[in-house]
Amino acid sequence: MAMIAIPRLQAPAFSLAKLRGLAASPYAGAGAAGAMLLVAAAALLSMMGPAETSGPVVRVPLAGVLRHAPDGWRQALPKARGMTVTEDVMRLSERPLAPMAGQTWNSDSAARPATTYANGPLPAAPIAGFYAPGPGGPLPIIAQDGRTPFEAYRRPFKSNGRPKIAVVIGGLGLNARATQQAIETLPGPVTLSFVPYAEGLQGWIDLARQHGHEVLLETPMEPLDYPDNDPGPYTLMAKGSAPETAKRLEWILSRATGYFGLTNYLGSRFLADPAAYEAFATAARGRGLGFIDDGSASRQGGGLPRASADRVIDDQLTAKGIDQQLLALEAGALQRGQALGAGFAYPVTLEKVARWTASVEERGYQLAPASALAAKR
Repeated sequence: MAMIAIPRLQAPAFSLAKLRGLAASPYAGAGAAGAMLLVAAAALLSMMGPAETSGPVVRVPLAGVLRHAPDGWRQALPKARGMTVTEDVMRLSERPLAPMAGQTWNSDSAARPATTYANGPLPAAPIAGFYAPGPGGPLPIIAQDGRTPFEAYRRPFKSNGRPKIAVVIGGLGLNARATQQAIETLPGPVTLSFVPYAEGLQGWIDLARQHGHEVLLETPMEPLDYPDNDPGPYTLMAKGSAPETAKRLEWILSRATGYFGLTNYLGSRFLADPAAYEAFATAARGRGLGFIDDGSASRQGGGLPRASADRVIDDQLTAKGIDQQLLALEAGALQRGQALGAGFAYPVTLEKVARWTASVEERGYQLAPASALAAKR
């Protein structure tokens, strides 16, 4: 969606005495009122859509303009006469409205922090040729030249010969603060996975890719203790038919674009059923996606790019336990040449992973995105 940049107005430098003198002048009040009216009119005209539409359409970068908006702005805007709010604006409104402490936004892009990231941001999604309209939204497809969404949306990686370690942080999109912390404090090579039920999912994925993170989409799968442990209405069921599995997966995929693959959410029963897994793998393979699991499907193949986590780093949710699992990842990488860890966006997990990634390469390893560890099998 094209955004209209609203220039930042900067007042000229006046001394305090001059300002007081101007304020006392009767002409100053009238002049200021007129200037404010002109600025307001220009801003309103710049936000109006084409004349042939039924009414002006507001298209603004909400992360900057509505940073200090009062509660209820969403309900108030549509009530303005002849004015509508586009679906894009409503979706982007779920992005963080202010930077984390200690960061500032660029004046030319309210949604991107001023700090730079290794290798820069990833291309904005969707990328032409890798999606097609679906009943519920855009769906990933293999391009006409044979390239896949896995290849298009993964983070580029070049091995330097050192043992590779990748970490996936999941459960993102439901808690705004944790999601923003993961996106902004973890380095780009850390892969992030998002919950399909999250509100404003596309906005979060866009923000993650702007920070250099490749993205996975979580797929709810039936656990052993279902329905006591219910992953949601679009859970892939072990005894579901192949068409039903494909239909539910299609809804999940249509929630957003920009992910290179899928990861499981729960799924101990589903992933242990050969027929159920084959139906899932066939559907994902047909759309050119990869599959990174948390270790529950380490013996499964399916003919698509695959990787399985060696460890769940926050299985014991303590700072000491996470440190021990990260050290175990390093040991595994030394033995096998690569290692993959999975974790959840708990505050302690985010803090420990951020500290660990800051020094892991100094110890002779290479931090890698999860896609770099995936291979067809």
